[in-house]
Amino acid sequence: MALAGVSFIFGAMISLGVSWVLVTRLERVGERLGASEALLGMAAALAADAPEITSSVSALSQHQFGIGVGVVVGSNVFNLAALLGVGAIVARRIHLHRRVVVLGGSVALWIAAVTVATTVGGTTPREGLLLVAAVLVCYVIVLGLGTQLSRLPLPKAWCTWLSLAVDEEESELNEAIRPLRGRPADALVALLALVVVVVASVAMEHGAARLGHHFHVADAVIGGVVLAAVTSLPNAVAGVYLAAKGRARAALSTALNSNNLNVLAGLLVPGAILGLAASSTVGTLTSVSYAALTALVLTLAYAKRGLSRAHGWLIIALYALFVILVIIVA
Repeated sequence: MALAGVSFIFGAMISLGVSWVLVTRLERVGERLGASEALLGMAAALAADAPEITSSVSALSQHQFGIGVGVVVGSNVFNLAALLGVGAIVARRIHLHRRVVVLGGSVALWIAAVTVATTVGGTTPREGLLLVAAVLVCYVIVLGLGTQLSRLPLPKAWCTWLSLAVDEEESELNEAIRPLRGRPADALVALLALVVVVVASVAMEHGAARLGHHFHVADAVIGGVVLAAVTSLPNAVAGVYLAAKGRARAALSTALNSNNLNVLAGLLVPGAILGLAASSTVGTLTSVSYAALTALVLTLAYAKRGLSRAHGWLIIALYALFVILVIIVA
């Protein structure tokens, strides 16, 4: 048990610390390649998600389905609370463009709905993967085209609306993501950092699983609460930092992109290869909580053109309720 504790603590410290190196280097590489702010944001979100994605894949490969699914979906609930709930409290108010809420929110709601359908057994992981990948590919194409959206075979009014939405999202991210122009060495550093994060995250997941089983803690609590919160700390710290610096508008895109990529890379891709366990009460609770909180946050953000401090406290209170319910049901 002492070895398991050391593996968990040091694995978490190394994984979370090195993930920051991975994020910054990938941003620099993206800057060198001329990627837009929105695409840089997605790359940063994917890099920051490396600990939870790796932990989930590690658990699923050992048929610890409760931990694997819990890490991904639970971290998505935590992201909404930490980035948007805490961010709104620190910033006092997060002002958002409605087009950005609709564009990013429609993708996020679709992926949350597919997550629920997959975890309750309504669709297979492979079907869920296709449904999510199709929408994400379209979303990335829209973000990547930017001012060239008129090339898409869509009505002119649609192209105009999408172009305005992308411009507004770029303006929200511009002051938050301003990386240095990368060098070839940054790509090598990013690769080495990725290897370290993967190894440390696997050690962290193994340690947490052994400790949880020794103390008779349910897998759903280990994955959906403990590992979900620990692996999401980089995103939480980033969200609080941006809010404190008056850049909290970037929190919405960061949270939604992080959650979307979590589901794709941490749940559906390994699930399509390794399979997922049959639906369970706690698994359904976790996925439904993720979808419901996503819908609530987007509704408030659209209706009020942002999130207030009161909204932040509400989001955190709902996350606390989610944790209590998971512990009770598990």
